[in-house]
Amino acid sequence: MRSTFKKASLLLAALLVFVGSADACTVVMAGKKATANGEILVSYTCDGWYDHRLTVVPGKTNAAGAKAPVYYEICHQTQPSKPLKKVGEIPEAAKTYTYFHAGYPLMNEKSVIMGEYTWGGRDENECPTAMMMIEQLEVFGLQRGATAREAIKVMGELAEKYGYADGGEALAVADKDEVWLFEITGPGPLWNQESGKPGAIWAAQRVPDDMYGMGSNRSRIGEINFNDKDNFMYSSNIREFAKDMGWWKQGEKFVFHKIYNPAPYGSPYYQQRREWRAYNLLSPSVKLDPNAKEQYPLFQKPDKLLKVQDLMAVCRDYLEGTRFDLTQGPAAGPFGTPTRYATGKAQKPENRKGNDWDRPISLFRCSYSMIGEIRPNMPEEIAAVLWFGLDQPHTSVYMPVYAGTKSLPKSLNIYDRAKFNQDSTFWAFNFVGNWADLKHSYMIKDIRAKQSELEKGFFSTLPATDKAFMEKYKAKNVKAGTELITKYVNDNVNKVHKEWWDLAWYLVGKYSDGYVIDDKTGKAETVGYPTEWLQQVGFGNNDAEPKK
Repeated sequence: MRSTFKKASLLLAALLVFVGSADACTVVMAGKKATANGEILVSYTCDGWYDHRLTVVPGKTNAAGAKAPVYYEICHQTQPSKPLKKVGEIPEAAKTYTYFHAGYPLMNEKSVIMGEYTWGGRDENECPTAMMMIEQLEVFGLQRGATAREAIKVMGELAEKYGYADGGEALAVADKDEVWLFEITGPGPLWNQESGKPGAIWAAQRVPDDMYGMGSNRSRIGEINFNDKDNFMYSSNIREFAKDMGWWKQGEKFVFHKIYNPAPYGSPYYQQRREWRAYNLLSPSVKLDPNAKEQYPLFQKPDKLLKVQDLMAVCRDYLEGTRFDLTQGPAAGPFGTPTRYATGKAQKPENRKGNDWDRPISLFRCSYSMIGEIRPNMPEEIAAVLWFGLDQPHTSVYMPVYAGTKSLPKSLNIYDRAKFNQDSTFWAFNFVGNWADLKHSYMIKDIRAKQSELEKGFFSTLPATDKAFMEKYKAKNVKAGTELITKYVNDNVNKVHKEWWDLAWYLVGKYSDGYVIDDKTGKAETVGYPTEWLQQVGFGNNDAEPKK
C-alpha cells in the first residue's frame, strides 16, 4: 500500500499544478503575559497578489437544511485569471458570526483573529480532489468559532471530513485569552470521502502566555506531547499516516515539522532570515545565529513586554542596520531602496541558480498586513482591534478597525490592479510605495513622518472612543455604540485615504527630475548621487581606452 501510494503521489505531483500558494507570508503571535497591556497580539503580512479588499460579512441565522457553498480561489479574487470556483456544499451552521473578509479572512465579532502563512509540505500529501482550502477553512472557523479552540476544532473537523486540498498551511488563531499555531496538510491523492479515513493531517500548539512565536513559510511545530491536551491538539491520523509513509517509527520523537515539512521551499535562508530577524528585534539578548542549520526554537521571551507598535516595526522591517541590510550595496541603487524584484532562474548567474535575494519581512508585493490586538476585560464589540494596512508595510499606515464595526468605506473595496484609480485606498499606498523606490533614502523620511503622525493620532483617540462606546454599552444602547465605533473607523479610513493621496502628490512635486524641491521657496537642490555608488558603477570611465 505504501509503495503504491507514494508512486501515485509522485505521478500526480508531476502532472498537477500545485494548488497552494507560495508567495510567502510572515506571522508573529504573542501571549497575554508577553505584552505590556495583557493583550493577545498577532501580526500578519499577506505577500503576493491576493484580494486586498476588506469587507464586513454579516452573521446570520440559517434555516434547517441550509447549505454553505465551498470554494477554491477565495484568496485571489482580484486576479481575473483565477475565478472563484465552487467545488461543493456542506451543511450550514444554525447561526454564523460576523467576520471580516480579505484574501485570507482576519477577524470575527467574537474577537477571534487569524493570520496565515504557507509552508508547502510534501508532494505526497497533496490532494487536489479534496474540498477544503485554507482560506475556506478560515471562513468557516470565523463564522462558527467563538474562541480560538472552537475555531481550530471547526477547521480540523471539516478538513478531516471533506478533505484538505491545499499544500501545507499554518494559521495563528487567537482570542481574548490565548493564541495557537495551527498547521495542516493533505491526506494524499488517493484519499476520497468514501474511504472513511480522515481527509487531513493537522496539529495545533498553544503559545505560552509569557512568550511569543513566529513563522515564515516553513512548518514550525516541533515535538508534539500527545499527553498534553492543554497545549496540543491534532488529527486522529497524525501518527498513523507518518508511520504508513515510513516517515516516522514508533518510539521516535514525533517532531511535526521534520516529518511533514523536511525540505521547505525557497532558496537558502528564505524562511530563516525572517525568523532570525523577528527574534533579533524582539529578543536581541538571545543572539541567535542568522545562519543556523537547525530551526530556531518556536517560542522566545521578549526582552521587553510587547506593544502593537513593536509588531508594526517587525512587519516594516527590511533588515536595516544588520549585515544583511537591503538598503546597502549596489543592488540598492544610489538611493538605498530595499526593493528586490523577483528574479527568474534563467536570469541568475550560473553559480547562483539556487540562490536569491535576502527575503525581508516587509516586501514590495505585499497586498495587505495587519496587527491583531485582542484586549482583555472589554465587550466583544471593542475587545479586538484589527490594525489594517494596505500594500508594503514600510510605506503603509495601520488603521484601527474594531470587531464591532458594521461597515467600511467603498475606497477599501476598489480592486482593479491593472487600472490606476484615485478612488482606491490600495492604489494610494501602492503608488507611494513604487514612487519611493526612485529616491528611497530621501522619501522614506517624509513617509515615516506622515505615517507616525497618523498612527499616533489613532493611538491617542482610541481610548476616548473606547470610553464613548462604554458609556453607550453601560446604558444598554449597544446599537448606538456600534454606530459610534463604525463612524470612528470610517472617518479614519477616509482621512488616511485623503492624506495619503496628498502625500503622494507632495512627493511627486518635491522629488522631480532628480532634484529635491522646497515646496515653500521653490528652490531646487541638486543632490546628484552618493560618491560611493558612483565609484561602484564606474563613474567617469567613459573616456578610458578600451581594453585589448
